Amino acid sequence: MLFIHNEGITDPRINLAIEEYALRHLPAEESYLLFYINESSIIIGKNQNTLEEINPEYVKENNLHVVRRLSGGGAVYHDLGNLNFSFITQDDGNSFHNFQKFTEPVVAALHSLGVEAALTGRNDIQVGERKISGNAQFATKGRMFSHGTLLFDSEIENVVSALRVNADKIQSKGIKSIRSRVANIVELLKEPMLMEEFRAKLLTFIFGVDADKVPTYILTEEDWVRIHALSEERYQNWDWNYGKSPRSTVQNSKRFEGVGTLDVRLDIEEGHVKQIKIYGDYFGAGDVAELEGILQGCRYEESAIRERLADIELRRYFGTLDQDSFVALLLMA
Repeated sequence: MLFIHNEGITDPRINLAIEEYALRHLPAEESYLLFYINESSIIIGKNQNTLEEINPEYVKENNLHVVRRLSGGGAVYHDLGNLNFSFITQDDGNSFHNFQKFTEPVVAALHSLGVEAALTGRNDIQVGERKISGNAQFATKGRMFSHGTLLFDSEIENVVSALRVNADKIQSKGIKSIRSRVANIVELLKEPMLMEEFRAKLLTFIFGVDADKVPTYILTEEDWVRIHALSEERYQNWDWNYGKSPRSTVQNSKRFEGVGTLDVRLDIEEGHVKQIKIYGDYFGAGDVAELEGILQGCRYEESAIRERLADIELRRYFGTLDQDSFVALLLMA
């Protein structure tokens, strides 16, 4: 097995491209381990509806990256206190869904640091009742990766703000809050250490040699050119990150002082407004069907909606309603 050095990059759009590139293009006779740390971001599962998983207002205010990954599973919040690992190997037909195979080295390394971790359920690593890692997998053309998070010193409270947390999912497990459900590894270590030391100790344990002697695959200049091209094509592409979301229906209703109640229903398909209907007890001189026609086919994100509305006088339809309020209503903000 070779370690892939990502040169300290923290952009998730590049790190996910490195992972996919290694899976598809590095010599298949080798297995690889990739570590990466992402700056503040939300990583969406391949089969999820992005707009249903994120808090768009928080994402905008905090300049979070929102990136869809290749593997399934749920949306996760990443920051600089979260270490991600990915084992990239041949798919032998028996390894997909076998999370124990790929988490065992990590669990053993944690034990060596005094952290009594264990694989629980389908794909989590926990210490007691508290989760420190979630894992997912992807396979294609005889190759696969199994990757996971390690909450080392993450701002866990930001998860609640960044994601649309399913309260039923939490309550069904008898847990009052996310904070009581998860833990940072720094809380569990016998001796304090920083992320860089933690990362080095994991490498040393997994490879059985000092961290500076770990056998490493150095990405070439040609590799980097192709990685950046893949990043632009997929992970920096709105159509991949948002437009791949399954078809969904959005319904929002709000009463505005001096205007009345607006009830909007949107049918979203491939990230675009396929149909929109606006109901309510408002008064307007213009036929709201005109406005619905203007928004039909629009990409369902703020800048595109504002562009469609740039030359539209909303007062013709809704009296004193301003554009900011109307856009926020459409976007569930």
